[in-house]
Amino acid sequence: MQTNEQKVALVSGANTGIGFQIAKALTNNGYAVYVGSRNLQKGMTAVAEIGGQAKAIQLDITDSNSINAAVKIIENEFGYLTLLVNNAAISHAGHSGRTMEEVLGAQRASIVPINEIETVWKTNVFGTLEITQAFLPLLQNAPAARIVTVSSALGSLVLNSNPENPYRSAFDAVYGASKTALNGIFLSLAIELENTNIKVHLVSPGFTATALNNFQGTDTVEEGSVEPIRVALAEDIPTGSFTGPSNFSGVNNSLPW
Repeated sequence: MQTNEQKVALVSGANTGIGFQIAKALTNNGYAVYVGSRNLQKGMTAVAEIGGQAKAIQLDITDSNSINAAVKIIENEFGYLTLLVNNAAISHAGHSGRTMEEVLGAQRASIVPINEIETVWKTNVFGTLEITQAFLPLLQNAPAARIVTVSSALGSLVLNSNPENPYRSAFDAVYGASKTALNGIFLSLAIELENTNIKVHLVSPGFTATALNNFQGTDTVEEGSVEPIRVALAEDIPTGSFTGPSNFSGVNNSLPW
């Protein structure tokens, strides 16, 4: 077991995309980083590229056994966790290979099958909360800890209620609304924990080209990772923040709920 002078992070969904970039940046800044991946081999491949104190860990946030096993590993090796980055998410539950427009068309509130909403929310909302609850004891064991959850400006009710918002048509009942629910739950958690050693932050990467949108986003993964990395590394941001890229946000990168 290490002393808690060593900063320890866990990043879910870190074998590719924005999660990979966050894990790499944390490693480069001296963190011991657990690279969460549903497929352990893919996680090991990512770790080989990241180097440093990165270590692959099998993690499926929809599987309680997988979550509990990850908790045991980190508890045995360090006994605490400095930073939890909730990055794992899915955008749809239908067949792959569809364009973003096709996916959004099928996820309109008037027609989407309820089981598809349940599948996506099981990962984006319930799985994200379950892993957070499971790691709270280890976060409480750190002198100062943070929870950074990758959300989306697409989940902002204020932005989506504005007819002038060019992204408004993409606010669907499955992915977009899952981020609204996620924001609400983690704002609730921030309020609950505001007098503890744990800060809670939500961050939007912007419209980034990843597997979530069939790589049709306007920003590269590197560009989309800038704000999540900034928030993951910062230790002085007031708890309860919701921020995004400076070109899509208000003052100080803040996003409206």
